[in-house]
Amino acid sequence: MVTTVASYNVTPYQPTPNDPLWLSDSDQLGALGHVATIYIYKAKPNSDTIERLRNSLRKLLVYYYPVAGRLSLTKSGRMEVNCNAKGVTLIEAETTKTFGDYGDFSASKSTDELIPKVDDTQPTEEIPLLLLQITRFHGGEGLSIGVLFSHPLTDATGQIHFMNKWAKLTRGEELNPDEMPFLDRTLLKLLPNQASVPSVKLPELKPAPQTPGKEQKKRSAALLKLTSSQIQRLKKKANDHPSKEGSKPYSRFEVVAAHIWRCATMARAESGENSNQPILVRFSVNFRNRLKPPLPQNYFGNALAKVATPECYEGDIISNPLGFAAQKIREASHAITEDFLRSQLNVGLGKWQLDNIRAFFMSQRHLINTPSAGDHNIFLTSLMTMPVYESDFGWGKPVHYGLASLFQVNRAGILPSPDGDGVIVNIFFQEALMQLFKKLFYEDLYVSSL
Repeated sequence: MVTTVASYNVTPYQPTPNDPLWLSDSDQLGALGHVATIYIYKAKPNSDTIERLRNSLRKLLVYYYPVAGRLSLTKSGRMEVNCNAKGVTLIEAETTKTFGDYGDFSASKSTDELIPKVDDTQPTEEIPLLLLQITRFHGGEGLSIGVLFSHPLTDATGQIHFMNKWAKLTRGEELNPDEMPFLDRTLLKLLPNQASVPSVKLPELKPAPQTPGKEQKKRSAALLKLTSSQIQRLKKKANDHPSKEGSKPYSRFEVVAAHIWRCATMARAESGENSNQPILVRFSVNFRNRLKPPLPQNYFGNALAKVATPECYEGDIISNPLGFAAQKIREASHAITEDFLRSQLNVGLGKWQLDNIRAFFMSQRHLINTPSAGDHNIFLTSLMTMPVYESDFGWGKPVHYGLASLFQVNRAGILPSPDGDGVIVNIFFQEALMQLFKKLFYEDLYVSSL
């Protein structure tokens, strides 16, 4: 049981700019709510821990002043940030549970109590863009930091850099000039001389269709480790039988993503659920370095291109070697050219997303058109190269970082392993098939592609 000790509203320690912050189409196209992540530390907090965290956060919010603002709806139906410095929420809590009671900290009803909650009875314009919960474990075994960050404000890259800089200030260090966030998103507005950008074929940005006759199935979460040697085995397996002759070797991301996709498809097939229907993998690609010129290194916002694998059938993924699925992942990722990005940024917000934004602000979130949990598609998020374990607040690096909310869609996050050896796959999959997925996940590593 978790008990709230205190709740603080943390504001910037000095006056900050109050002009509205324009949000790009990339900010408007993702999830509209908050994204939950969790950091776990095996360290005994000091009596002044909360005070130091509050003071460093006040300092950081001067640099990241939009984080202390609120979302607002413009007359055109787009979102923007009202930089009113109303502050972020910091909750101090304690739990009667020990460190071990939470198991591996994969998302569950148990870990959900370590995450702060958004008060959905409030108008959207009054909801903080960042909520934090510091929870001490029973017996002083350590603490957790539960994070709820508004997705329209920034993507995972921005969130992680924010947390790392907060940690640095808490340690008593100062930020370097090159660590200051770049807040202006108008770089993603098309300039007049770029208005006639080439039109390229874009993936459908609307929610994936629901499988006919399929009802929503309950999901559960699991953390599955792939060591560096196991990833090398997957790479060899995919590259020994490439889908295209003469292609360069498949990357770590391509083979891990293909392995997840293939195991999920095989699990459904072995359970008798397979109908050999069209399937795909959807994921977002960070395009900070893909624009010409690239976005500033510390660009704070969403810089995500939405992509989907070329359509294929479940039977194709199962009957072909791993290289077939890896090639599909590659084709989706390689579609992101300068023309692709310009076209996606120029396409504007569709009616379906403007309707979603309107429902979000009218407290009608049940009307938001989200992807169906009944389809056979998978959403992938890769953070495998992100510095998620650099959030050392002075009591050591986190022993765990992960997604903290249960998703009701098939989803996988690929995270770096805390010990530096390989990756952690944070899988959200049909509960009835999870054990089968886990069995295939490791067995298929050693099955020949021949």
